Amino acid sequence: MKYYLIAGETSGDLHGANLIKALKKEDPEAEFHIVGGDQMQEAAGVPVLIHTSEMAFMGFVEVLMNLRSISRNLKKVKADLQKVRPDSLILIDFPGFNMKIAEFAKKIGISVNYYISPKIWAWNVNRVYKIKKFVDHMFCILPFEVKFYKEFRYHVDYVGNPLLDAISAYEFQADFREKNELGNSPIIALLPGSRKMEIEHLLPEMVELYHRFPVHQLVIAGAPNIDISLYERYIGDYPIKVLFDQTYDLLKHSEAAAVTSGTATLETALLRVPQVVVYKANPISVMIAKQVIKVRFISLVNLINDYLSVIELIQKECTTANIADELGQLITDPEHRASVLENYDVLIEKMGTPGASEKTAKLIVEYMKSEN
Repeated sequence: MKYYLIAGETSGDLHGANLIKALKKEDPEAEFHIVGGDQMQEAAGVPVLIHTSEMAFMGFVEVLMNLRSISRNLKKVKADLQKVRPDSLILIDFPGFNMKIAEFAKKIGISVNYYISPKIWAWNVNRVYKIKKFVDHMFCILPFEVKFYKEFRYHVDYVGNPLLDAISAYEFQADFREKNELGNSPIIALLPGSRKMEIEHLLPEMVELYHRFPVHQLVIAGAPNIDISLYERYIGDYPIKVLFDQTYDLLKHSEAAAVTSGTATLETALLRVPQVVVYKANPISVMIAKQVIKVRFISLVNLINDYLSVIELIQKECTTANIADELGQLITDPEHRASVLENYDVLIEKMGTPGASEKTAKLIVEYMKSEN
């Protein structure tokens, strides 16, 4: 059978790659067409139609500035869908783009599966009616989403969280420090995000931490879709290394981390690294977001636990001084550090066990067989 997968950002690329591997086991004759990143391309063994680096625009203002690119990408995918006519379209998060594709695919008779629900419980709740209309099967990865959709009389499948799959399958490097010439100094990991706009807003605050932690070394987790020159622009003369494709190893060897709000906050928690969550964006985008967002927190750790488990520093609060204060407490205050780790224990229990990719692949194949 033919599968068409669309992921628009780095985290979706990771989950898409794992889902492709699982689909290959369920359907040995599977044929793939993809919009995604390097990991999906490697897993599928076919080139991407559009790379995630050409798609990941975040924030109201940023999206407006890139409407022409977004429109061009939509037209390209729609034309390709008509040409390929897959048995199953699998959309991975990235709702602004993917919901438009879902509507189009449904109109031309393609089965629509959605893996990793759009965060409509946070804002734009009315989008649930479009999901009911255009999405045949929704596969959720957050436990509270099942209850949310049930209130709208829409059946979803809860498959667990794919990050558990990624972490459990990851082979940590025994020689990580030696290979990257990191020496014995304790490490503070800096995760400034996977989007150019996030890095531009957050990395200037992060690199200044160098002056606050003379005993530690700062190491940046580089996003695979970002050129190193962008990091170097803000690092300047600071002796701060950027490591690509080694985020899990970096976190595993870190005493604490400053992490941009997003999937990385959950990864950091699952790896049990005390963190401070940071976020800064275009002021107009944030002002608009505050009018529509319906949740108390921005980090997945706090959202899943439903209480303040890790500190969040947003916009004006996101300064070098405030980040340094929280990191300092996480490193030097045993009670504060222990409290965060206990919060992680609560989170890990709620998250369940690995197997999201396998469960989703199995369900997709079963649904397709029953519908054909």
